[in-house]
Parts: sequence; structure tokens; C-alpha cells
Amino acid sequence: MSEIAKAYEPKEVEQRWYANWLEAGCFKAEVDSAKEPYSIMIPPPNVTGMLHMGHVLDNTLQDIFVRRARPRASRGRQLASDAR
Repeated sequence: MSEIAKAYEPKEVEQRWYANWLEAGCFKAEVDSAKEPYSIMIPPPNVTGMLHMGHVLDNTLQDIFVRRARPRASRGRQLASDAR
């Protein structure tokens, strides 16, 4: 049985997943002028780097709003803000 790493090594994992996401077109928006656009900007991460229940609530509400908009003939999309 292989041993689990003590720390997460993103270079080992994320490169492969990112290539799959690009190939699947996960970052491409579909243009459909018949539908009303609906988007929510995901705020940048907390300065301290500590996650708390407020983050969970915020992300849950964003997910609910986008899922609610999709069946109502909207093109729902969550977009990450540029934290640079």
C-alpha cells in the first residue's frame, strides 16, 4: 500500500486536472442571446488564509443563487474574482 503524503503537493495533482478541465471546455462560456445572463463574482480569499463558517455560508448561498437561476432560462455562472 502506498503511503499518503504529509503535505499536499499541488504540482503533482493540479497539472493533470487542469489539462482535463481545459480539454473538457470547463472554462468556456456558451453564447446564447436568447437567455438572460446571470453571474456572481466569487470574492478573493481571506487575507489571513483562515477559512471559517462565513466562507461556507457565502459559498453555499452563491451556489443556491446560481442553481436557482439556471432553470429560469438564465445562463448562470460563478466567476472567480482576480485577487491580484
